[in-house]
Amino acid sequence: MSAITIDRKMFGYYFEALPFLKGLQLNFGKMLKGINYEQFYEFCQDNPELRIEMTRKGEIIVMPPTFSETGGKNFNLIAEFAIWAKENGTGKGFDSSTGFVLPNGAVRSPDLSWIKLERWNSLTDEQRKGFAHICPDFVVELRSESDSLKKLQAKMIEYIENGASLGWLLDVKNKKVYVYRPNAETEVMNNPKEISGEPTLKGFTLNLKEIWG
Repeated sequence: MSAITIDRKMFGYYFEALPFLKGLQLNFGKMLKGINYEQFYEFCQDNPELRIEMTRKGEIIVMPPTFSETGGKNFNLIAEFAIWAKENGTGKGFDSSTGFVLPNGAVRSPDLSWIKLERWNSLTDEQRKGFAHICPDFVVELRSESDSLKKLQAKMIEYIENGASLGWLLDVKNKKVYVYRPNAETEVMNNPKEISGEPTLKGFTLNLKEIWG
């Protein structure tokens, strides 16, 4: 498959409309459905300015840049977690621009993720290049007002089904936290002031004051 580049000539209308269509996701499922990992990797290489995911069915989803307010909240989230991760030293953290190939073949980019050091170190240098074929142990998705709650909930379930031991969906709009764990019902917390990462993240508690804003 030859490289496919998304530019204004191909999808000019959508790119001109992006600033006005909050949370728009361009889903090229029918057009590019069924491409393999190598083709997806090439697609991302040719469009480095875009944040791109691929579903387990090989459908491409292109997401617009994060809006300013949500980006600020995500920055605070990552900054707080990074302090704990550095002091704890048992794992490696990743930001929202990082993609991972899950066991089911989907390529996902959580807003925040963390992998136990022994699992990360078990990968070869070659395996760490590109999108690592591994599901993070901990993932966070931050929902803005324009994001579909149903779609984010489906992604969280996908993470857990593919090996994550803890997932947080932070619903900023409604000040709710959805906590996902393997073999457990989803826990819903209404306007909590903080949330504990135990036992997966020993000693980490997220202060939600900056997130709720």
